[in-house]
Amino acid sequence: MWLVLPTVAIGFLTVLLRYIGRQMGTALTTPGYTEIQLYLYGGIFLFGFAYILKHQINVRVDFWFANLPMKRKAKIDFVGHIISLIPFVLLGLWVSVPQVATSWRLNEQSPDAGGLPRAPIKTLIVVAFVLLLIQSISEMVKLVAILRDRPELVDIEDAEEPLRIE
Repeated sequence: MWLVLPTVAIGFLTVLLRYIGRQMGTALTTPGYTEIQLYLYGGIFLFGFAYILKHQINVRVDFWFANLPMKRKAKIDFVGHIISLIPFVLLGLWVSVPQVATSWRLNEQSPDAGGLPRAPIKTLIVVAFVLLLIQSISEMVKLVAILRDRPELVDIEDAEEPLRIE
């Protein structure tokens, strides 16, 4: 959430400078301004995955899932984490780590004049997958507590009332 304000501010500044530059007949912005805004937006998007999992606001079939007993929900989520989430995260790391390493090794730059280096934004992909892996392991620990009839070890309030965005 801390990336939203700078993203909006840079976007506003870029538009304002572009408009003033047109009036003056000169370019007051560079592709770097737009790219930093895109990098920040990418960070918001990528870091949101672990946040969504932590707060249980991920997409699921709530009309079916919501009425199930807590233990059955935990079984479904646990199996889903094992079959889908963990393999997806590991595949994402397996694919992205070599690309990031290559980008750092080659000092990859934006093709636009005045653009930014590409390696930092690509590194955010790896960081986001690592955070999602850590959060998924944390969720699995909570699910095991529920499956072992120890729900007092888990803050169940968040699981009972997911955030509704309407």
